[in-house]
Amino acid sequence: MVIGDHKVVAYYRVSTKRQGLSGLGLEAQKESVRLYLASVPGSKLLGEFTEVEHGTRKGNNRPQLAAALAACRMRGATLVIAKLDRLARNVAFVSHLMEAGVDFTACDFPQANRLTIHILASVAEHEAEMISARTKLALAAAKRRGVVLGGDRGNCGAIYRKGNKASAKVRGEQAQRFAADVLPTIEAIKAEGATSLRQIADGLNQRQIPTPRGGQWSPVQVMRVTEYAGV
Repeated sequence: MVIGDHKVVAYYRVSTKRQGLSGLGLEAQKESVRLYLASVPGSKLLGEFTEVEHGTRKGNNRPQLAAALAACRMRGATLVIAKLDRLARNVAFVSHLMEAGVDFTACDFPQANRLTIHILASVAEHEAEMISARTKLALAAAKRRGVVLGGDRGNCGAIYRKGNKASAKVRGEQAQRFAADVLPTIEAIKAEGATSLRQIADGLNQRQIPTPRGGQWSPVQVMRVTEYAGV
């Protein structure tokens, strides 16, 4: 199996602080990733991120997963995990992955990477359909009670403008997210002595980090990214 252009980022997860500090479970995951990458010619491991989770962690607070996904987006890499079973049932992990738009594969079941996401998405879609069906029943009941139903069809222009604004907002959020991802690398390049936009652009190109559209960096693009990041 070929993983994109062979660039990968590894993400490990251990369940308790004790396991994270002692390496219990972590070494086994690293070995699985090593063996898997050895079976895929030309694979290049760009980075490794380890999440130490324990009972006090709440919600979607997974900074190492966020950092791993940011690295994948910056470098056009694939996220690799050692075992699929626990993470596939982890709602926060699936949510992060779907929103990030990052490809991933699992060492213990590489054939299931896309299939598994589709299954999980299908479950969510089924739940949405159930909610929709309940909504339609509620609307039908309201109509029988004499409630006036209907959309704002006489105001299509305003609706169209609202859609354009929403689309622009999404693009702006994506640009800001990319800027946040690449900013630490820009700061590292500056720390190495780069003082001009051209030098920063050259540093990004040397690190093989593509622009948001997959091309080479120019001084103007560096300026735009730093403006998005508020630098």
